[in-house]
Amino acid sequence: MLQALPVNLDKLVVSGTKITMEKPRLSGFTKDQRPYEFTAEAAAQDLKKPDVVELQNINAKVQMEDKGIMRMTAISGVYDTKKESLKLEQQILLSSDNGYKGRLTEAVVDVRSGDVVSEKPVELEMLQGILNANRMNITNSGDVIRFENGVNMTVMLNGEPLRKDKIPAR
Repeated sequence: MLQALPVNLDKLVVSGTKITMEKPRLSGFTKDQRPYEFTAEAAAQDLKKPDVVELQNINAKVQMEDKGIMRMTAISGVYDTKKESLKLEQQILLSSDNGYKGRLTEAVVDVRSGDVVSEKPVELEMLQGILNANRMNITNSGDVIRFENGVNMTVMLNGEPLRKDKIPAR
């Protein structure tokens, strides 16, 4: 009966076989009991594909091993409820409490294990340098981070923070 016309129930809209929700929130714990939380401006789920949730303007927070917080934002993403994986796309920004920043064009996050893989170019800004790579793989809850396929790193060894305008063009 709801398929016949769009129905707006507060922050829930049903149109055809698609349900759209404003301001969804997902929280839980990783396998090693660190809390995480994902929020978005909107989520859409097609009743014909109940395991897939399309997300817009995503914000995520994950507690790291050292109890610091890693924050992640992205324009869009797809959450697979069965696999508990989140594929982030478009203008992904990472930041951590200890000053690290990152820019990615895509990333796949295994929500339970905390593993992150990006098969596309990444740029990480550290306190004394910048690292560029064409692939990144984070495993073991962040204990191991691998950069592959054309890694380029610029490091300032004198202890002063590196200014982006002083980095040679790639």
